[in-house]
Amino acid sequence: MTTKLERRIKIKYRVRNKISGTTERPRMSVFRSNKQIYVQIIDDLTGKTLAAASSLGMTDKVNKKEQAANVGELIAKKAQEAGITEVVFDRNGYLYHGRIKEVADAARKGGLKF
Repeated sequence: MTTKLERRIKIKYRVRNKISGTTERPRMSVFRSNKQIYVQIIDDLTGKTLAAASSLGMTDKVNKKEQAANVGELIAKKAQEAGITEVVFDRNGYLYHGRIKEVADAARKGGLKF
């Protein structure tokens, strides 16, 4: 029997075999911990992080879904400043539901296409 973490990692590698970030269309990777949520925009060809945002520095008291939406808006703004309009969404083995969906929807609303 596999644990929840092992199952997620298995799904993560299955997804990562299919998608890869290029210079024109980088990969937007989401990591979710119990308390925080982190988003990176990565160019896999050079192995560089082009933009990153997380909920670590946020001090306003909101629930986790609203926190995720704020991070989505923040990453969209940072991507626009870096000249990125299109990304490939990497849900990192998580279900496209809840906080992951909130980040994606907020990033789309902020102007990112994926």
